[in-house]
Amino acid sequence: MHPALWVSKTGLSAQDTNMSTISNNLANVNTTGFKRDRAVFQDLLYQIDRQPGGLNTQNSELPSGLQLGTGVRIVGTAKQFSQGNLEVTEQPLDMAVNGRGFMQILLPDGQIAYTRDGQFQLNSDGDIVNPDGYTLEPNINVPENATNITIGKDGTVTAITDDQAAPVNLGEITLVDFINPQGLQAIGNNLFKATNASGDPAEGEPGIGGLGTLEQGMVEASNVEVVEELVNMITTQRAYEMNSKVVSATDQMLQFITNNIG
Repeated sequence: MHPALWVSKTGLSAQDTNMSTISNNLANVNTTGFKRDRAVFQDLLYQIDRQPGGLNTQNSELPSGLQLGTGVRIVGTAKQFSQGNLEVTEQPLDMAVNGRGFMQILLPDGQIAYTRDGQFQLNSDGDIVNPDGYTLEPNINVPENATNITIGKDGTVTAITDDQAAPVNLGEITLVDFINPQGLQAIGNNLFKATNASGDPAEGEPGIGGLGTLEQGMVEASNVEVVEELVNMITTQRAYEMNSKVVSATDQMLQFITNNIG
Protein backbone atom coordinates (compact mmCIF):
# COMPACT_ATOMS: atom_id res chain seq x y z
CA MET A 1 0.00 0.00 0.00
CA HIS A 2 1.20 3.47 -0.80
CA PRO A 3 2.48 5.20 2.39
CA ALA A 4 0.38 8.30 1.65
CA LEU A 5 -2.80 6.22 1.95
CA TRP A 6 -1.87 5.14 5.46
CA VAL A 7 -0.81 8.66 6.49
CA SER A 8 -4.06 10.18 5.23
CA LYS A 9 -6.00 7.38 6.93
CA THR A 10 -4.51 8.37 10.30
CA GLY A 11 -5.42 11.99 9.54
CA LEU A 12 -9.03 11.03 8.80
CA SER A 13 -9.27 9.00 12.00
CA ALA A 14 -7.77 11.80 14.13
CA GLN A 15 -10.07 14.45 12.68
CA ASP A 16 -13.06 12.16 13.18
CA THR A 17 -12.18 11.85 16.88
CA ASN A 18 -11.63 15.59 17.08
CA MET A 19 -15.10 16.19 15.63
CA SER A 20 -16.58 13.88 18.28
CA THR A 21 -14.87 15.96 20.97
CA ILE A 22 -16.24 19.19 19.50
CA SER A 23 -19.75 17.76 19.19
CA ASN A 24 -19.67 16.70 22.86
CA ASN A 25 -18.67 20.23 23.84
CA LEU A 26 -21.53 21.73 21.85
CA ALA A 27 -24.00 19.17 23.22
CA ASN A 28 -23.11 20.30 26.76
CA VAL A 29 -23.27 24.04 26.14
CA ASN A 30 -26.12 24.32 28.67
CA THR A 31 -24.80 21.73 31.17
CA THR A 32 -24.18 23.31 34.58
CA GLY A 33 -20.52 23.16 35.62
CA PHE A 34 -19.41 21.42 32.39
CA LYS A 35 -15.79 21.84 31.33
CA ARG A 36 -14.93 21.66 27.64
CA ASP A 37 -12.50 19.11 26.21
CA ARG A 38 -9.61 19.77 23.83
CA ALA A 39 -8.20 17.00 21.67
CA VAL A 40 -4.41 16.57 21.94
CA PHE A 41 -2.69 15.61 18.67
CA GLN A 42 0.68 13.88 18.33
CA ASP A 43 2.69 12.87 15.27
CA LEU A 44 3.56 9.18 14.80
CA LEU A 45 6.95 7.54 14.39
CA TYR A 46 9.26 8.64 11.61
CA GLN A 47 11.06 6.54 9.02
CA ILE A 48 14.67 7.74 9.06
CA ASP A 49 16.18 7.18 5.63
CA ARG A 50 19.11 9.55 6.20
CA GLN A 51 20.10 10.33 9.77
CA PRO A 52 20.36 14.06 10.57
CA GLY A 53 23.95 14.82 11.46
CA GLY A 54 25.20 11.69 9.73
CA LEU A 55 28.41 11.85 7.76
CA ASN A 56 27.94 12.53 4.06
CA THR A 57 31.67 12.38 3.43
CA GLN A 58 34.62 12.14 5.74
CA ASN A 59 34.58 15.90 6.37
CA SER A 60 30.88 16.83 5.96
CA GLU A 61 27.64 15.92 7.71
CA LEU A 62 23.99 15.98 6.71
CA PRO A 63 22.30 19.18 7.96
CA SER A 64 18.76 17.79 8.11
CA GLY A 65 18.65 14.22 6.83
CA LEU A 66 15.58 12.52 5.34
CA GLN A 67 12.75 11.82 7.78
CA LEU A 68 9.36 10.60 6.54
CA GLY A 69 6.41 10.95 8.89
CA THR A 70 3.86 8.15 9.22
CA GLY A 71 0.82 10.15 10.32
CA VAL A 72 -0.94 11.52 13.34
CA ARG A 73 -2.99 10.32 16.30
CA ILE A 74 -4.95 11.76 19.20
CA VAL A 75 -3.25 10.80 22.45
CA GLY A 76 -5.72 12.35 24.84
CA THR A 77 -8.40 14.90 25.62
CA ALA A 78 -7.56 17.66 28.07
CA LYS A 79 -10.31 19.21 30.22
CA GLN A 80 -10.21 22.99 30.24
CA PHE A 81 -11.00 24.08 33.81
CA SER A 82 -11.45 27.76 33.07
CA GLN A 83 -14.16 29.56 35.02
CA GLY A 84 -17.65 29.50 33.54
CA ASN A 85 -20.07 32.40 33.87
CA LEU A 86 -21.99 32.61 37.14
CA GLU A 87 -25.76 32.63 36.62
CA VAL A 88 -28.21 33.87 39.25
CA THR A 89 -30.94 31.36 40.16
CA GLU A 90 -32.09 32.84 43.50
CA GLN A 91 -32.48 29.29 44.84
CA PRO A 92 -31.13 29.15 48.42
CA LEU A 93 -29.45 25.76 47.99
CA ASP A 94 -27.79 26.56 44.65
CA MET A 95 -24.13 27.45 44.98
CA ALA A 96 -21.29 28.20 42.58
CA VAL A 97 -17.55 27.92 43.14
CA ASN A 98 -15.99 31.24 42.20
CA GLY A 99 -12.39 30.21 41.61
CA ARG A 100 -10.53 26.96 42.08
CA GLY A 101 -11.95 23.93 43.82
CA PHE A 102 -14.58 21.21 43.71
CA MET A 103 -17.51 20.28 45.92
CA GLN A 104 -17.58 16.73 47.29
CA ILE A 105 -20.36 14.22 46.62
CA LEU A 106 -20.79 10.93 48.50
CA LEU A 107 -21.60 8.11 46.07
CA PRO A 108 -23.77 5.10 47.02
CA ASP A 109 -20.68 2.84 47.09
CA GLY A 110 -19.03 5.06 49.71
CA GLN A 111 -16.54 6.70 47.34
CA ILE A 112 -16.18 10.45 47.02
CA ALA A 113 -16.76 12.17 43.68
CA TYR A 114 -16.10 15.81 42.85
CA THR A 115 -18.20 18.33 40.97
CA ARG A 116 -18.55 21.97 39.92
CA ASP A 117 -22.32 21.55 39.52
CA GLY A 118 -23.89 23.43 42.41
CA GLN A 119 -27.55 22.53 41.87
CA PHE A 120 -28.68 21.11 45.22
CA GLN A 121 -31.98 20.21 46.88
CA LEU A 122 -33.23 18.61 50.09
CA ASN A 123 -34.23 14.95 50.36
CA SER A 124 -36.91 13.55 52.69
CA ASP A 125 -34.42 13.40 55.58
CA GLY A 126 -33.43 17.05 55.20
CA ASP A 127 -29.99 16.27 53.74
CA ILE A 128 -28.57 18.46 50.98
CA VAL A 129 -28.30 16.31 47.84
CA ASN A 130 -27.48 16.76 44.15
CA PRO A 131 -30.06 16.14 41.38
CA ASP A 132 -29.27 12.39 41.48
CA GLY A 133 -29.97 12.21 45.23
CA TYR A 134 -26.29 11.84 46.22
CA THR A 135 -25.40 13.53 49.50
CA LEU A 136 -23.17 16.58 49.71
CA GLU A 137 -20.04 15.87 51.74
CA PRO A 138 -19.61 16.96 54.52
CA ASN A 139 -23.26 16.17 55.13
CA ILE A 140 -25.47 19.13 55.94
CA ASN A 141 -28.85 18.34 57.52
CA VAL A 142 -31.51 21.07 57.49
CA PRO A 143 -34.15 20.86 60.24
CA GLU A 144 -37.78 20.68 59.15
CA ASN A 145 -38.60 23.99 60.84
CA ALA A 146 -35.63 25.83 59.34
CA THR A 147 -36.12 28.95 57.24
CA ASN A 148 -33.88 31.52 55.59
CA ILE A 149 -30.97 29.18 54.82
CA THR A 150 -27.76 31.14 54.32
CA ILE A 151 -24.55 29.80 52.79
CA GLY A 152 -21.56 32.06 53.43
CA LYS A 153 -18.67 32.61 51.07
CA ASP A 154 -16.55 30.57 53.48
CA GLY A 155 -18.99 27.62 53.34
CA THR A 156 -20.71 28.24 56.67
CA VAL A 157 -24.37 27.14 56.51
CA THR A 158 -26.83 28.77 58.90
CA ALA A 159 -30.62 28.91 59.17
CA ILE A 160 -33.35 30.45 61.25
CA THR A 161 -35.56 27.99 63.19
CA ASP A 162 -38.98 28.56 64.73
CA ASP A 163 -37.77 28.08 68.30
CA GLN A 164 -34.68 30.32 68.11
CA ALA A 165 -34.28 33.91 67.01
CA ALA A 166 -30.54 33.65 66.40
CA PRO A 167 -29.24 31.79 63.34
CA VAL A 168 -28.32 28.15 63.93
CA ASN A 169 -25.05 26.81 62.51
CA LEU A 170 -25.87 23.72 60.44
CA GLY A 171 -22.32 22.93 59.38
CA GLU A 172 -19.59 23.97 56.96
CA ILE A 173 -19.12 23.09 53.31
CA THR A 174 -15.50 22.49 52.34
CA LEU A 175 -13.86 22.47 48.92
CA VAL A 176 -11.04 20.32 47.56
CA ASP A 177 -8.44 21.07 44.92
CA PHE A 178 -5.98 18.97 42.93
CA ILE A 179 -2.45 19.67 41.75
CA ASN A 180 -3.51 18.45 38.28
CA PRO A 181 -7.28 18.81 37.72
CA GLN A 182 -6.87 17.62 34.11
CA GLY A 183 -5.94 14.22 35.53
CA LEU A 184 -9.43 13.74 37.00
CA GLN A 185 -11.59 11.00 35.49
CA ALA A 186 -14.96 12.20 34.23
CA ILE A 187 -17.61 9.63 35.17
CA GLY A 188 -20.70 11.43 33.88
CA ASN A 189 -23.51 13.12 35.80
CA ASN A 190 -21.23 16.18 36.16
CA LEU A 191 -18.94 14.16 38.46
CA PHE A 192 -15.21 13.44 38.54
CA LYS A 193 -13.09 10.87 40.35
CA ALA A 194 -9.53 11.29 41.56
CA THR A 195 -6.76 9.33 39.82
CA ASN A 196 -3.01 8.92 40.25
CA ALA A 197 -2.58 11.62 37.61
CA SER A 198 -4.73 14.16 39.44
CA GLY A 199 -2.98 13.67 42.76
CA ASP A 200 -4.61 13.48 46.16
CA PRO A 201 -7.41 15.92 47.02
CA ALA A 202 -6.41 18.85 49.22
CA GLU A 203 -9.39 19.86 51.36
CA GLY A 204 -9.82 23.34 52.77
CA GLU A 205 -12.11 26.20 53.65
CA PRO A 206 -13.48 28.19 50.71
CA GLY A 207 -11.59 31.43 50.12
CA ILE A 208 -8.41 30.23 51.86
CA GLY A 209 -5.24 28.70 50.42
CA GLY A 210 -6.05 29.44 46.79
CA LEU A 211 -9.53 27.92 46.93
CA GLY A 212 -12.47 29.81 45.45
CA THR A 213 -15.42 31.16 47.40
CA LEU A 214 -18.98 29.85 47.45
CA GLU A 215 -21.67 32.04 45.92
CA GLN A 216 -25.19 31.26 47.15
CA GLY A 217 -28.13 31.47 44.78
CA MET A 218 -25.92 31.05 41.72
CA VAL A 219 -24.63 28.23 39.52
CA GLU A 220 -21.64 28.03 37.20
CA ALA A 221 -22.56 27.75 33.54
CA SER A 222 -20.69 25.60 31.02
CA ASN A 223 -17.39 27.14 29.87
CA VAL A 224 -18.04 26.11 26.26
CA GLU A 225 -17.69 29.05 23.85
CA VAL A 226 -20.11 28.33 21.01
CA VAL A 227 -18.39 30.55 18.44
CA GLU A 228 -14.98 29.02 19.19
CA GLU A 229 -16.39 25.50 18.87
CA LEU A 230 -18.04 26.36 15.55
CA VAL A 231 -14.71 27.70 14.25
CA ASN A 232 -12.99 24.50 15.43
CA MET A 233 -15.69 22.45 13.72
CA ILE A 234 -15.11 24.23 10.38
CA THR A 235 -11.33 23.80 10.73
CA THR A 236 -11.76 20.10 11.49
CA GLN A 237 -14.11 19.64 8.54
CA ARG A 238 -11.63 21.27 6.16
CA ALA A 239 -8.76 19.15 7.52
CA TYR A 240 -10.90 16.02 7.03
CA GLU A 241 -11.66 17.06 3.42
CA MET A 242 -7.96 17.66 2.68
CA ASN A 243 -7.02 14.23 4.00
CA SER A 244 -9.75 12.63 1.89
CA LYS A 245 -8.37 14.47 -1.15
CA VAL A 246 -4.97 12.91 -0.44
CA VAL A 247 -6.64 9.48 -0.57
CA SER A 248 -8.26 10.33 -3.91
CA ALA A 249 -5.05 11.76 -5.38
CA THR A 250 -2.99 8.74 -4.26
CA ASP A 251 -5.60 6.41 -5.73
CA GLN A 252 -5.41 8.23 -9.07
CA MET A 253 -1.62 7.95 -9.02
CA LEU A 254 -1.82 4.20 -8.42
CA GLN A 255 -4.49 3.87 -11.10
CA PHE A 256 -2.27 5.71 -13.58
CA ILE A 257 0.63 3.37 -12.84
CA THR A 258 -1.62 0.32 -13.20
CA ASN A 259 -3.05 1.47 -16.53
CA ASN A 260 0.17 2.62 -18.09
CA ILE A 261 2.90 0.49 -16.57
CA GLY A 262 1.33 -2.59 -15.00
